[in-house]
Amino acid sequence: MAGLPYIVGNWKMNGTRAMLNEARAIDRSAQRFPKVQVGLAPPSTLIFRMRDAVELIGVGGQDCHAKENGAYTGDVSAPMLKDAGADFTIVGHSERREYHGESDADVNAKAQAALSAGLAVILCVGETEAQRDAGDAEGVVTAQLEGSCPIADGAPEKLSVAYEPVWAIGTGRVPSVADVAAMHKAIRAKLVAIYGDAGADVRILYGGSVKADNAAELLAVPDVGGALVGGASLTAESFLAIVGAAASLAE
Repeated sequence: MAGLPYIVGNWKMNGTRAMLNEARAIDRSAQRFPKVQVGLAPPSTLIFRMRDAVELIGVGGQDCHAKENGAYTGDVSAPMLKDAGADFTIVGHSERREYHGESDADVNAKAQAALSAGLAVILCVGETEAQRDAGDAEGVVTAQLEGSCPIADGAPEKLSVAYEPVWAIGTGRVPSVADVAAMHKAIRAKLVAIYGDAGADVRILYGGSVKADNAAELLAVPDVGGALVGGASLTAESFLAIVGAAASLAE
């Protein structure tokens, strides 16, 4: 599956059992797009139910703790996600970095824990508007990769990187195609520096206000291997339009 476009929906803090109907609809329709890998990351309360409700698509967590267990009230460990039926987990999302103060070292530890539990990892990196305006965007993102990427046997094969310009998430603003291309090129070079030849095969997803009307343009950019989708993943109609855009480019 590593060479297929990867379209992942991050439901964030949205979703109760009623929304499983959207997941079922996505799963049924995803069967029409065998050249696209599809995943959903619901709240942890829905992982078990979603895994039971769908047949084809991946199901993942939105975060995990770096420890296997312990006195960490409210947290969920990677083995717990795996036990609930998760295939992957997101780590380092900008909202975790901002609202929970997660450092690159924290993200690295979570990624290592997820790999050890048998989960694939989507590792998020991205710059703020101030960092981009200061001309520091590529330096910030490559430094995040240096500090956050897990170093373990087989890590590149289980890793995807999601570039999410923080200032574009949920705002409707999207970087230019040239900006996305430049950043993904820099990320690719850094992944090769970290992992050697294996870094050339790590999928790099774009995340930041991806919608049906801009998905095809973004997914056609060199080194964009898929999308991490937020609000547009909450309904089958809007999410499947993005999956369809990826499928048309993969033909």
